[in-house]
Amino acid sequence: MNFVIIGSGGREHSICTFIKNSPKTNKVYCIPGNAGTNLIAENVNINLNNFPKIKKFIIQKKIAAVIIGPEQPLVNGMVDYLESFNIKVFGPNKIASQLEGSKIFTKNLCKKYKIPTAKFGVFKSFRSTIKFLKTSNFPVVVKADGLAAGKGVFICENQIQANTATKEIFNGKFGKAKKILVEEFLKGEEMSFFIISDGKNYKIFGTAQDHKRALEGDMGMNTGGMGAYSPSRLHSKSLNNKIIKRIIEPTLKGLKDIGVTYKGFLYAGLMIVKNEPFLIEYNVRMGDPECQTILPKLKTDLASIMISSINGTLDKLDIKWKKKQSLCIVLCSKGYPAKYLNNIEIPNLSSLKLKNNEYLFHAGTKKEKNRILSNGGRVLNFVICSNNLKNSRKRAIQLIKSLNWKNGFFRKDIAFKSIGT
Repeated sequence: MNFVIIGSGGREHSICTFIKNSPKTNKVYCIPGNAGTNLIAENVNINLNNFPKIKKFIIQKKIAAVIIGPEQPLVNGMVDYLESFNIKVFGPNKIASQLEGSKIFTKNLCKKYKIPTAKFGVFKSFRSTIKFLKTSNFPVVVKADGLAAGKGVFICENQIQANTATKEIFNGKFGKAKKILVEEFLKGEEMSFFIISDGKNYKIFGTAQDHKRALEGDMGMNTGGMGAYSPSRLHSKSLNNKIIKRIIEPTLKGLKDIGVTYKGFLYAGLMIVKNEPFLIEYNVRMGDPECQTILPKLKTDLASIMISSINGTLDKLDIKWKKKQSLCIVLCSKGYPAKYLNNIEIPNLSSLKLKNNEYLFHAGTKKEKNRILSNGGRVLNFVICSNNLKNSRKRAIQLIKSLNWKNGFFRKDIAFKSIGT
């Protein structure tokens, strides 16, 4: 079978790796891919907004299935477009993708179906938001309604921070803003919870904990993710049951009630408060870098799982997992998530020696004239799968230091709440 993977990040390189390793796979194409996918697949430089050109390529290459990694093409309706030409696609359609595309859509769903979430208010102007904030108890969370690459969320300790966040959102920092969301701040511990659905059936697809803040100790600016580990230290059978019954199933029912079936990965970003789950947000795809930590633990063939999701036969498939823990550290460009330089060479990559259960996934990279250059804020993902998170972290740091990329920085404390130091 021939596959196309849409996207260019670490998530897509990890998906590409495990699809490539499947006995079902003949060839993998990545649109547009990165320097890492270029090593194991064929990169194709097509603009992700050019649906007709992508469709033409898929038909020409007799692609069995298209796997969409990032959120933007899903929210833009790529699934709907390709399926209208009888092309098999892994991912949710445009309406279902509003779970991520509009935080307000999700909040209203929570309200209607009594899904536990933070108390919230929706505001249409800078003035009305500021008026509400003047009477609020801090901290509060201010959110852009639409997609913001993981950065449109501001935890505001005081009125000044909240005013600044509101101004940035309404001034278009994350695109045109017609509405803004203000939430109460929930004090607990974050957890990422994943399922895979075929429109009729679903299965749990692991847990993880992401580290969003740029600096150690969960300090600094919000990022797309500085690292992750899996499973989450909060993972338990009783908590899983609460998440499924109170959050996942009511959400799927809510979509079904408006005539929408959900296919693909669904990622619930949760806050766990005294062992009670609250929904913070939904992502309609695998997380990044959570995907890079979860896939290495998979025993069942990934291509078979995705084909089952597309064909509506997940109930006939038993998804099995390795009894291991996985940890990812993201190596970033200095200055990220603010200003940083691109096109900086990463000269020592070929000298890295990876052992079994060790992975290097490219994120923001590109190849030019036999040189690998940085091409984004999050550049490389170092992933170790083992029986001990502390050893995994030590080994990932050892690999990063041996690479010795002068323009990079990373967090040395990934999984500190689980490891203890």
